[in-house]
Amino acid sequence: MNRIEETFRRLSAAGETALVGFVTAGDPDAERSLAVCSALCAGGVDVLELGVPFSDPTADGPVIQAAANRALAGGATVGDILAMVAELRPAVAAPLVLMTYYNPVLQQGLESFCRRAAESGVDGMIVPDLPYEESEPLLNCADRYGIDLIPLVAPTSTRPRVAAICARARGFIYCVSVTGVTGIRDKIETDLKGLSSLIREHTSLPVAIGFGVSSPEAAARIAPFCDAVVVGSALVRLIGERAFGEVGRFTAALKQALCSG
Repeated sequence: MNRIEETFRRLSAAGETALVGFVTAGDPDAERSLAVCSALCAGGVDVLELGVPFSDPTADGPVIQAAANRALAGGATVGDILAMVAELRPAVAAPLVLMTYYNPVLQQGLESFCRRAAESGVDGMIVPDLPYEESEPLLNCADRYGIDLIPLVAPTSTRPRVAAICARARGFIYCVSVTGVTGIRDKIETDLKGLSSLIREHTSLPVAIGFGVSSPEAAARIAPFCDAVVVGSALVRLIGERAFGEVGRFTAALKQALCSG
């Protein structure tokens, strides 16, 4: 049983909804990024999602795009990110998941990327611009190194496509709550109950809902439909505002809202 599976089993047994926290690795620099990650885990993040900065982040809105630009301007590389994961791994219990676009993986080579990621302590990977139809080579490579390749399901995904995606899924299903890019939203109008139910028809893996969750109250509203809530832009915005001291407090408030529900 890997860390992702163990974490979800433990939380399910306790009746808790998991909190997945996303930040862009290397933002604004290596030292402060590492400190932020530690604060997230101390604040209650159950799964830590680390974005690999990329120059063309097509799935991300302006908040996370700006974070990627800050990290790249500071000189962050894939090697730097994996080194940060290796430093973080012994210090935290939470599973560590990379969110990376496919280009950086291809540049490293699938075998090399997965091997180095596994050696660093990576538990899972999300690749938002990798279509299901083209995912098998990376899936096979990730499997060899014990890394869960976590798929995304969108509100526009058809029933046959959801079934096909779930058949190859590892770790958990990342359910995108809205069409479009990441970002903070006032409300989410997608039928999350229906989408979650559709996914559960085809897999017993946990369902995580993300994109647009901006507050503890929003997280609590979404929690009944899923096993995990993903919060990204709201955390990344605090980093962009250099409100580093608020990151841990905001994380604790999110986790408390999920536990209270």
